[in-house]
Amino acid sequence: MAAPDPLSAEGVYLGRRLQPLRALRAFRRLVANKEDTTQVFEIMESLTGRSIPWGLRKLLRSPGGARLAYRRTELNERLNDAAWLAQFAPGTVGAAYRAFMQSENLSAEGLAMQSRQVRAEIEAPNLYAWYGRRLRDIHDIWHVLTGYGRDVLGEACVVSFSHAQTRSLGFLFIGLGAANQIRRVTPTIPARRAVIEAWRSGRRASWLPAQDYEVLFAEPLASARARLGIRTPGVYAAIGPEVRAGLTLGG
Repeated sequence: MAAPDPLSAEGVYLGRRLQPLRALRAFRRLVANKEDTTQVFEIMESLTGRSIPWGLRKLLRSPGGARLAYRRTELNERLNDAAWLAQFAPGTVGAAYRAFMQSENLSAEGLAMQSRQVRAEIEAPNLYAWYGRRLRDIHDIWHVLTGYGRDVLGEACVVSFSHAQTRSLGFLFIGLGAANQIRRVTPTIPARRAVIEAWRSGRRASWLPAQDYEVLFAEPLASARARLGIRTPGVYAAIGPEVRAGLTLGG
């Protein structure tokens, strides 16, 4: 019997319908409790559409992308390996990621556990699910590469950047929705300009899903940003850290 085609319709990833009402309900719950990040996965599940098949095919056409798909490295396993993370010298992407996760008291496995609560099929043994796990696991790496923090505006910006990279409408929905909420609560903050700038940065940057992150982690952060065409977030950075920390979506 022939082995199943890893690009066949295993999935739920093909022809997935958009569910805007489900996304809206999840966003309202997220506004009520910013730390309930399970709602982020609800939104992403509702609005993923055909972005996963699109991204996987783009990966397979990208230089080195087919090799990454053949290896199917599970980034979650790497990112949860303290000994592996400890090897990266100060100033590298890996060291910056390590410091970011420690300072925010985060773990890659924590994010993965939340995703499994909403999307059981994300652990399926096919290339679609593997690519979905890859996008999930690089989220915090993109925080480091882009310079956006975990405050509500920083999250809105990094997901707007992510929409430009992945075409997943869930990212755009969260980014614009959060910007509107921030503007409603604190009208003096240029939240919309910040997320639009982030989206444009994502459009101009190299296509990050095709990066070999095991290699990238050893690269100096500054040179990695320059090589990948990731610009300094001017609008976001102009807002003081104390002000950003105090921003809220309301409730």
